[in-house]
Amino acid sequence: MTIEPVATPTRVDRRRERTRAALIAAAQEFLADGRTAVSIQQITDAADVGFGSFYNHFESKEALFEAAVEAVLQVYGAALDGLVAGYDDPAEVFAVSFRLTGRLQRQIPAMVRVLLNEGVGILLRDEGLRPRAIHDIEGAVAAGRFDIEDSDLAVMSAGGALLGLLQLLDANPDADAGALTDMMTARVLRGFGMTKAAAEKLCSRPLPELPEI
Repeated sequence: MTIEPVATPTRVDRRRERTRAALIAAAQEFLADGRTAVSIQQITDAADVGFGSFYNHFESKEALFEAAVEAVLQVYGAALDGLVAGYDDPAEVFAVSFRLTGRLQRQIPAMVRVLLNEGVGILLRDEGLRPRAIHDIEGAVAAGRFDIEDSDLAVMSAGGALLGLLQLLDANPDADAGALTDMMTARVLRGFGMTKAAAEKLCSRPLPELPEI
């Protein structure tokens, strides 16, 4: 069997990737500030790239903003996947993911604001929060840990609570993110059918150390 050599990126390839990354970073800054009514010229100026180069990467401003949100979700998803890899109990995976997301707000507030700018629509996407939550919730139901009739409704309920928590933390930078997040997580777990004692036990367990993002 012949193994095809892996192509080495050329200087042009690297330049194109830097330009695309700069455009996405600029778009994320605008989204974090809630400024979507900006022109492509403003975006390219913020990215410090030429106006003409924009259309080499994106067909429209909307396509760029979509890519910017997807990039945040990819970073978030990859971080959580690594952090929960060592847990077997799907209910604990859900709880740990919820608890870590609240704490991540303090580490990456600008990225979290990108998600907040999307609102509850972020919970309908096929990447990021939704698929992981569905997987964990359905696993916990199958294991007898959650008592839920509809996993889609459960995701919207828990996701709404999470977005509300993140908005609260964003508005109150001095609030105790860990304590508030654990309180909200326990409340969501109780809504999923767990007893108060079981929910609080899950939310009192040590968490893995957050990575640098």
